[in-house]
Amino acid sequence: MSFARTVDEHREAALAAITPLAPVELPVAAALGRTTATAVRARVDIPAFDNSAMDGYALRAVDGDMPRTVVADIAAGASGGAVLVEGEAARIMTGAPLPAGADAIVPHERTAETFREVGVGSTVHLASVPEAGAHVRRRADDVAAGDVVLEAGVRLGPRQRAAVAAAGAASVLVRPAPRVVVISSGDELVAPGQPIGPGQIPESNGILLDGAIREADGEVLATEIVDDTPAHLRALLERIETDGAADLVILTGGASVGAYEVVRDVLEPTGVEFLPVAMQPGKPQGFGALASGIPVFCLPGNPVSVAVSFEVFVRPVLLRLQGRSDVTRPVLQLPAAVGWRTPPEREQYMPVAVDRSDPARWTVRPATAGGSGSHRAGALAHAEGWARVPAEKDRVDPGELVDVMLVP
Repeated sequence: MSFARTVDEHREAALAAITPLAPVELPVAAALGRTTATAVRARVDIPAFDNSAMDGYALRAVDGDMPRTVVADIAAGASGGAVLVEGEAARIMTGAPLPAGADAIVPHERTAETFREVGVGSTVHLASVPEAGAHVRRRADDVAAGDVVLEAGVRLGPRQRAAVAAAGAASVLVRPAPRVVVISSGDELVAPGQPIGPGQIPESNGILLDGAIREADGEVLATEIVDDTPAHLRALLERIETDGAADLVILTGGASVGAYEVVRDVLEPTGVEFLPVAMQPGKPQGFGALASGIPVFCLPGNPVSVAVSFEVFVRPVLLRLQGRSDVTRPVLQLPAAVGWRTPPEREQYMPVAVDRSDPARWTVRPATAGGSGSHRAGALAHAEGWARVPAEKDRVDPGELVDVMLVP
């Protein structure tokens, strides 16, 4: 059996043809899911001032366990101004600025008095000797102004975006969402929910790719269905190029060596490369660019092949367009609960379900009894990831560790 490329070779060839999208400046509030184009540096210290980590009393540790007279009441947001001397304390709330002279916080639980009833002029009695620095958050002990908060190529998820905001940034330079057009080809395809005639099937690849693109932080401009008439596909591609809004086009179906491979018939003469990749499912692949330079993937038509091809080829390209530093999913090594056969000379991507009943030892098994058959669209509902089995193996044995990519 002859294959033009391995999976890794085909992915690297596609990535080598991709240039990240030009960066744009966005308000932090609008940047969720975007990728940093440059390193983000803090504009302020975190914390911005010495402050209390507890509700309690700010005081001088050197005074020992002597009773303290409360001379100030400091709430979060206060501007400070209090100065403590020997035998004095300030009632203080979490996050409030530390008064001058104080170097420790005694939590209110470590005093004899009821916290809410203490006011200026009250005396508080300590249950233990305070330690200098106790429960004090020092200025810049997290991040100092000028420090890198996020490197370039990092996705702004909820926590990352919050860190950027806490560091004082109002806006951030990011790569925009890649805009994608999805085209499913085939005379047999009918839009979901529409009447199905003889020889027809509901179209599901567009729905699959729409969700997968969004999960990869892309924007779906359109999902189209086109029949096996070359003129119809050419006209649709010309409209996409004329519009100029798309950053990537994905086609499914019509990419193999059959007699009615409309995608291949239309695009191969233009320079798009079609070739067999040593994988199962997903062997027939195509990649190149339209005349206008828009990158185009031509994937097989079977749903499991589309799902696998997106994970190993398209998703990395979408992330590279965003300037992401990591473009492949993390891989776990998990033991196989059962054994299965693998195809000769092809890297297998088996849809698997994960057994988490023992938190200390997850195991995986094929998502359905049908294995990795490329037509098994129903099996996708049960798949939680893909077990990647090297081409040189002919089987997976029970208990054997396999590489697994978990997917949402």
